[in-house]
Parts: sequence; structure tokens; C-alpha cells
Amino acid sequence: MKELRGTGVALITPFKADFSVDVAALRKVVNFNIENGINYLVVLGTTAESATLSKKEKQLVIDTIISENKGRLPLVLGIGGNNTQAVIEEMQERDLSEFTAILSVSPFYNKPTQEGIYQHFAAISKAAPKPIILYNVPGRTASNVLPETVFRLANDFKNIVGVKEAAGDIVQAMRMIDGTPDDFLVISGDDMITLPMVLAGGAGVISVIAQGFPSEFSKMVQLGLDHEVNKAYAIHYKIAPSIDYIFAEGNPAGIKAVFKEKQLCDDTVRLPLVGVSDQLRLKLRSFVAEF
Repeated sequence: MKELRGTGVALITPFKADFSVDVAALRKVVNFNIENGINYLVVLGTTAESATLSKKEKQLVIDTIISENKGRLPLVLGIGGNNTQAVIEEMQERDLSEFTAILSVSPFYNKPTQEGIYQHFAAISKAAPKPIILYNVPGRTASNVLPETVFRLANDFKNIVGVKEAAGDIVQAMRMIDGTPDDFLVISGDDMITLPMVLAGGAGVISVIAQGFPSEFSKMVQLGLDHEVNKAYAIHYKIAPSIDYIFAEGNPAGIKAVFKEKQLCDDTVRLPLVGVSDQLRLKLRSFVAEF
């Protein structure tokens, strides 16, 4: 899946002050990323606040992004959950003709064993109409998908083509890179260690910060893929403070504050999330102004 190498972004869902989906702003965000070098777009990931979107709103977001993208970039759709059968049904009910792959998070809250995680993705793989990218994010799911489980899935199911690895553990990521087939994509899900993962053999990133600074972050990832180490790290250390800032008070509150400073959309988030503090807003404003 060469089209999913490089920099993907987990798009936000902009809201108006009344908490309705801001379609015009979403179109602006999509174009901002396409025009500044992003390689593919991830729709309805965690950063999209998909947990707070109704079924109708999810379809509106999908339709808006497809319409604005106009086939320019590959699209990946987030479909995951902790009810295996419900995930399968959602995959089969949606029109996935415009999507290159599905990003599916490891089951959260019910904390399955490694065998349970394997069987969950095995069932999804057998029913999936599109290639699957696993999503391992223990900080949100409360269970870590171990490298050995990724190896089993990668070798047993040809339509499981990659993993978004967001455990924040570079050693675990390196084990996944080393132990999976050469064409299997180990994608960083942690913005701060994206470059080390790429230099270790990773395929790129599905990023939050990159949608705020798409030109710079995508250039850094490409330099990493080209083994231009010093040039890549120069960009990394320039962007690094903003990565700490945007996650300091929750995602996507931080990245939405960046977009507000760039006048791309409002920074409204839906409960139980809240907007960033005035103190953090000032830090982000200063960073955007000086970047």
C-alpha cells in the first residue's frame, strides 16, 4: 500500500458555536492539508470527536470530505469499537468505494486478552471489504496490542496491511518493524516519535499536529524516509514544542486552538471535552505567530 506511506492526518471535525458541524470550515481544513503536502486523509478517527457524532453527522462528515477531496488524496475511514459484530456491521453498511483502507482501533474498555484482540481483528478481517490498518493506542484502550499479536495478524490475514502504533514505545515499534513482512506498514500514531520510527524503518505517520503545520511536518517525514537525517531533525526540533502544547489539555482541543489562530475554524469541542485554558492558548498563539 505505497499510497499510505508518508504523512496522513487524522482530521478534526470543526463545530460552530452552537456545536453543529461546520461544513464550510471542514472544507477549508481539507484543502489546507491537500495544498500543503499531506499524503492521505484519515476520516472519523478519534481526533474527529467521532464518539460524539450522530450517525447522520458522521455521514455528513464523510460526504463533505469526499466531495472536497475530489479524488486528490487517498482516504482512510475510521471504523472501530469494542463490539466486534457492530464493527463488522458498520463496515458492511457503509459505502466504502471512495476509501483506500479502514483504520480500526483495538477494543477499548473491556480489556480483552491478546487472544481476544487477535480474534476480534480476525473476525473483522474476514468480513472487511477493504484493507485494514490496526490501531494500537493503549492510553485510550487500556490494553496494549503486543508485537507478537501484530505478527500473527500480519502473517495470517493479507488484508491486514498495517498498524498505527501509538503506544509511545520506540522499542515496541522497532520490534513491530523488524518482525512484520516487508510490505506491512508500521505507522507512527505518536507525533513526537514519528521521526525516530521512520528512521527505524517505519512507513510514516497518522498525525494530529501535521494538520496544523502540514507543509513542515510532511517535509520532515519525507526527509526521514529519504534518510536525510540532519535536515529532518532540524524540522522535528522546531515543531516539537507545539506537539507538547496540543496534547497538554486533551486532543483535539489543542489542535483546534491552532486552527483558530490560523483562522481556519473555531475551536469549539463537544462535551465531555472542553476548550484549552487561556494560558495554553497564549502559548499556542505565540508558537503559531513565530513559526
